[in-house]
Amino acid sequence: MATKKTTRKSSRNSATEAKQAATQAKAEATKAKAETTKVRRIAAAHHAGGFMNFIREQGVVGLAVGLAIGTAAGDTVKRLVEAFINPLVQLIIGSQKGLEAATWTLQIGDRVGDFKWGAFVSSLISLLATALVVYMIIHMLKLDRLDHKKDA
Repeated sequence: MATKKTTRKSSRNSATEAKQAATQAKAEATKAKAETTKVRRIAAAHHAGGFMNFIREQGVVGLAVGLAIGTAAGDTVKRLVEAFINPLVQLIIGSQKGLEAATWTLQIGDRVGDFKWGAFVSSLISLLATALVVYMIIHMLKLDRLDHKKDA
């Protein structure tokens, strides 16, 4: 009788051990699946975080803001040149349309070349006036000193 009890106990122990092993295997599989999911989340967060770092470090937001402000400033400078600088040029030179229409004709044999120097001079005057206005605005608002503080 004693031998029967031992075999029953050992069969119960092996059944219990098998259940424990199965439970442990399931737990390990669940743990492995959770770690895989965690790694995927970290990788996804890393890519999103990397993208956000790219946005911050490369100054994309600053570039967008600068572009918006630059567009508005360019329009303002253009209107300032049209409203104040061009009339001064007209007072000094005469009609700006007359200056733009000024040409120099060169004829060699039967060939003719028209050089529209007036349009070039008019464009050059507008460029220089615009550059002067931008320089004065930046200098008066002391915006040219902002970068020096960053370098120091």
